Amino acid sequence: MKDFFRHNGVLILIIAVLLALITLVTSVLLGGTANPIASAVGFVTTPVRNGINGFVNWVEGVYDYAFQYDQLVEENEQLKIQIAEMEEQVRQAEADSRENERLRSLLGLREQRKELKLESATVTAVESTNWYSTFTISKGENMGIAAEDCVIDQYGNLVGVVTTVGLNWATVTTIIDTDTEMGGILARTDTAAILEGDFALMGEGKLKLSYLPENTDLVSGDEVLTSGRGGVYPAGLLVGTVDTVHTDDSGMTRYAIITPSADLNNLQQVFVITDFDIVE
Repeated sequence: MKDFFRHNGVLILIIAVLLALITLVTSVLLGGTANPIASAVGFVTTPVRNGINGFVNWVEGVYDYAFQYDQLVEENEQLKIQIAEMEEQVRQAEADSRENERLRSLLGLREQRKELKLESATVTAVESTNWYSTFTISKGENMGIAAEDCVIDQYGNLVGVVTTVGLNWATVTTIIDTDTEMGGILARTDTAAILEGDFALMGEGKLKLSYLPENTDLVSGDEVLTSGRGGVYPAGLLVGTVDTVHTDDSGMTRYAIITPSADLNNLQQVFVITDFDIVE
C-alpha cells in the first residue's frame, strides 16, 4: 500500500484536484447545494488542500526567519562598529582633557614661577628597585640640562634631581631615593630641616624630614618646601606633606615622614629647571 501511494501520489493528487473542480462546477449548477458526490469529493480533497496550504505557510515562515536573521546579523555588526567608534571618541576626549589640564597647569606654573627656566622632557624609562629610584628623560646636554638640575611635574611639585647627563638623555634620581639630601622648610612655621631618602621608606614611596629643631611645631598635613639655602636648588618647590612625626632611637631628636606631592608612579612628562633666579 505504501509503495502504491509513493509511485502514484501525483496521479492521486491530480484526481483529487479534478474532483474538486467537479465539486465546484456541480455546486454552481445546483445553486450552492452540494450533492452527495460533491460532499464525498470535498471530504477527500479538503485534507489535501489543507496540507498544501500548511506546507506553503511553513516555507514562507522559514524564508522570513532566514531573511530577518541575516538582517539582525548585519545590524549587530553595524552596532558593534558604532560602539567601537564611540569608545574611541571617548578615549580621545579623555586624552584631550588631560592634555588641556596639563597645559593649563604648566601655564599657571610659568606665571607663578617666572624666575624658573623650564625645559620639558618625556619620561622614557623607569628604573625603580629595592635599592634605588630613578628614571630616564628624553633630553640632555643638547638642551642645556646638567647634573644637579631639579625636576618638577606640571604642578610644580619636586620630582627629583638630575644625576647623570648624556647628549640627548638624562637620568633623574627621585626624591625618595636613598641618595637624596637637601634643605627643606616647613611652609607654615618657616622651620628649616633636612630632606633625605631612607631605605625603609623608599618602598613606601616616602622620605624623611630630619634634624628638626627642638620643640618644632609640626602637625600632620604641613607642607614641606625646598629651602633653597646654598643656591644649589631653587627655593619654594613643594616636596610633600607631613604624614607622621616620630622620635629617633636616641630619643633626642624628632623626624617626620613626608609623602611626596608628585605622583612618582605615573610620570609621563616632566620639566627640568635649567636655570633660576636666587630669591633672597
